[in-house]
Amino acid sequence: MELVINGSGKKVSVSEAIFGREFNQDLVQQVVTAYRNAGRSGTKAQKTRSEVSGTTKKSKKQKGGGARHGALTAPIFVGGGVTFAAKPRSFAQKVNRKMYRAAVMSILSELNRQNRLTIVEAFDVDAPKTSGLVAKLADLKAGKRPLLVVEDASENLYLAARNIPYVEVRDVLGLDPVALVASDTVVMTEDAVKKIEEWLA
Repeated sequence: MELVINGSGKKVSVSEAIFGREFNQDLVQQVVTAYRNAGRSGTKAQKTRSEVSGTTKKSKKQKGGGARHGALTAPIFVGGGVTFAAKPRSFAQKVNRKMYRAAVMSILSELNRQNRLTIVEAFDVDAPKTSGLVAKLADLKAGKRPLLVVEDASENLYLAARNIPYVEVRDVLGLDPVALVASDTVVMTEDAVKKIEEWLA
């Protein structure tokens, strides 16, 4: 299949398996969830009644004092332990390489079908100024949440984009399914397309 390069009459030949495959919603949801969970710290920690500081001696006599209580470290007391205390744990979910790549290809294909994928010959700015990048994005009608994918992003491009809310710049090696799903439009250079095909082939 062929994709039209924006701003020129040229076309770039791409793989049907990468940019024209059927969308697999269940696979994409599983991979996106696993990717986001892998970024969770999982460091939340609370103390049980055996771990809090305090004596475990019975606080008062068994009878004659109202309710019967044992140690003041019980969860019903202020300063006591937590009933089902959270402990540090990993939220990581196993996703093999084949599933991950298939999900990325499925997302790229859906972006292409929805006309949210824009191919350009090259994308860069002459100076690290936000105004220059804003003008270029306006010409491309990139929307409010554009994702710029280039083969090797220049420092000027990174500096120009960092002050614009919801604009992300990624090179091919830094591309991930969450960034693709969250963007309104993906602007991709011709060289980046070829490198993505090499990666997913």
